[in-house]
Amino acid sequence: MYRIHDRKPLMTIAAADVISLTQARANLSELADEVKAGAEKIITKNGESYVALIDAERLDYYHRLERERIHLLLIEDARRGLEDIAAGRTQDADAAIAKLQQRRAAGTAARKATKKRG
Repeated sequence: MYRIHDRKPLMTIAAADVISLTQARANLSELADEVKAGAEKIITKNGESYVALIDAERLDYYHRLERERIHLLLIEDARRGLEDIAAGRTQDADAAIAKLQQRRAAGTAARKATKKRG
């Protein structure tokens, strides 16, 4: 079994579902049938994960899940913001933006100075 990781929980992929790009080119029709039947394929290039072959409906489902996750994160951020307001943990927006811009400018100047020395 291979374990593929992309900052989310690991998913297990069977060795038979990991195929080289050369094999995928030669067997695309057969692979498409397997994917339509529910399999997911990892296609490798030079021994490294390159792309995934999944059913279009499943891809749409994954996209819907990701949008839902983003919406839940936004709702959580809004909830925390409302708690901050209720607790009086607020600051002037213009002052906060000015402070961020000063930090950004200081960071940019530091990077330029490092590049000149390097």
